[in-house]
Amino acid sequence: MSQQDVEVTDAEEALDAAEGGQDDGAAADAELSDLELEGDIAADYVEGLLDIADLDGDIDMDVEGDRALVSVVGATLEELVGDDGAVLEALQELTRLAVHRQTGNRARLMLDIGGYRARRRAELADYGQSVAEEVARTGEPKTLAAMTPFERKIVHDAVAEAGQRSESEGEEPNRRVVVYPAG
Repeated sequence: MSQQDVEVTDAEEALDAAEGGQDDGAAADAELSDLELEGDIAADYVEGLLDIADLDGDIDMDVEGDRALVSVVGATLEELVGDDGAVLEALQELTRLAVHRQTGNRARLMLDIGGYRARRRAELADYGQSVAEEVARTGEPKTLAAMTPFERKIVHDAVAEAGQRSESEGEEPNRRVVVYPAG
C-alpha cells in the first residue's frame, strides 16, 4: 500500500466520522469541521508537493469565513507563486481537485504562498480605492485590466467602500471590473 493510499483512507475515515457524528443542532460545527477537513487534506497535499519539489516551507491551516485557508511560508517559494500569481493559481486548482477527489465536494479553499495573496489583497484594495476616487473626480467610467475572481472581488469591495459602484464584464479569462460614478 502506498503512502497516498493511506492518506486517502485516513481522510475518508475522518470524513465519515465527521458526517456520522453530527446532530441536527450542530450544523455550524459540522460546516466548520468540513472546512477544517478540507484544510487538512489540502495541507497534506501541498506538503507532498513541497516534498516532491524538495522545497522547504511551513504550512498553516485556518478557516476564514466560509473557506479553508492554507498558507505556505518559507524562504524559497517565489517559483511557486510565478508571474502575477499564475503558478499559485494553478497549484490552488490542483489542491482543490485533490480535496474534491477525497471528499466528493467542490472545495472553495484558498492557497497562499509566501504571503503573496495578503500583499496582493492590500495592493488591489489601494488600487480600487484610487480608481474609485478618479471616477468620482472625472465622472467617467473606467474599465480595468482583466483579473481573477479573487482580484475582482477585492476591487469591487474597495470601490463600494469608496462610495462608487462597479460591475464585472466579459468572459473568463478576460473578465474585467468596470467602475462607474455613484450617481
